[in-house]
Amino acid sequence: MPLPLCVLLLNRAAQAWKPQTLSFENHCKRMELIGLLVLLLGSCIMANGAVSKLSWRELSTINSEGPYFGIVVPNAYEMDPLLRSSTFLPHKNFPYFDYAGKHFRIGVLQKKKVIVVICGLGMLNAGLSTQLLLTLFDVKGVLHYGIAGNANPKLQIGDVTIPQYWAHTGLWHWQRFGEVNGDFSREFGYLDFANYNSCTKDFKSGTNLLNKVWYQAEEIFPVNGKPGVKQEVFWAPVDDTYFKIARKLKSVKLESCVNTTCLPKKPIVTRVEKGVTANVFVDNKAYREFLHSKFDATPVDMESAAVALVCLQQKKPFIAIRSLSDLAGGGSALSNEAQVFASLASQNAFEILVQFISLLV
Repeated sequence: MPLPLCVLLLNRAAQAWKPQTLSFENHCKRMELIGLLVLLLGSCIMANGAVSKLSWRELSTINSEGPYFGIVVPNAYEMDPLLRSSTFLPHKNFPYFDYAGKHFRIGVLQKKKVIVVICGLGMLNAGLSTQLLLTLFDVKGVLHYGIAGNANPKLQIGDVTIPQYWAHTGLWHWQRFGEVNGDFSREFGYLDFANYNSCTKDFKSGTNLLNKVWYQAEEIFPVNGKPGVKQEVFWAPVDDTYFKIARKLKSVKLESCVNTTCLPKKPIVTRVEKGVTANVFVDNKAYREFLHSKFDATPVDMESAAVALVCLQQKKPFIAIRSLSDLAGGGSALSNEAQVFASLASQNAFEILVQFISLLV
C-alpha cells in the first residue's frame, strides 16, 4: 500500500478516536472502523518497513565500521575453505546479519573488512544476493569466487582463471523455422542446430526444424543514468584496476592432489579474456566446443555474469575468480573429474581470493 495512503488512514484513525458523545451503536461502528484501520496500517508498516527498526540499527552500526569488500560465493562447499581458514575472523559483536533468506557473514579476511554471502545456484540467486549486498551494506568492491567448468582444452583441472569479461549466454532469440528476417540482434552470433545433426544411412544432414538460437545482450539500468533508460550489455567487464592487480598472482602455488589422487601437472593462475554464464549446467562436449570457438570462453558457470551485470549497473568494482573443476562435457584423461576435484578447485579458488584481497587497499 502506498505510504501517502497509509498517512491518510492514520489521520482518519485519529479523527475517529476523538472523544465524542455517541450512541452505543455509533460507538461500536467507531470501534469497528478503528480496528479496520489498525489492520490496514499494520499492512502499511509491513509493506513500507520490511527491515525492522532493530535491523536498521544493527545495519547502521555495521556500516559505521565500513566500507567492506563484499564476497559472493555460489554454494556451501565453495564457502567451506573460507570458514575453515584462520585468515577469516568473524566480527565479535555482529558475526552475521540475516535478511530476506540470506545469511551475511561479517568479519575480517587478510586484515580487510568483508561481508560474505552464499548466493545459491543460478543467475536469479546470484543477482538478487549481489543487489541485497550492495543495498544493505557499505560495499566498496565485490569479489566473487568459486569453481567452473572448463571450455578451453589448453587448461587443466585445478587451474584458476580470472576473466576480463563475462557474458550471459542464456538470453536467446530462438528463430522461427523458415524465418529469414526478424526483430532481433545478430551482433553476437548464433548456434545453428543443423551444424550438429546426426548423419545416418537413411538421414542426410541438412536443415533442422530447431533452426537457430541468436544470442542477445542484457538490458541494465545504470544508477548514474537516466531512470528507466536501458543500456544494452553483452560483455560485462571486470574492474580494470582489479584485473591489473590479478597479474601479480601468477606465482601463487596451488594444490594439485586430493588425498592420493594427483593432477598430471601443477595448477596455474591465469588471466583470460572471457568467461560465460547461463542457467545451464554444461555437460556436453559439442556445446563446450561451440562456446569456446564462438565466444573464446574459458570458464563456464551459472552465476558470475549475474554478479558482473549487477555490479556494472550499480557502478561497483568487481572481479570473479573461478577454478576449473572439469572439462565441461568430458574428454580429458581424468575420470570422475568434478566429483574428485571439486574440493581441490574450491580450495584453489579461495587461495587466490586470499592472495588477491591481500593486495587491495
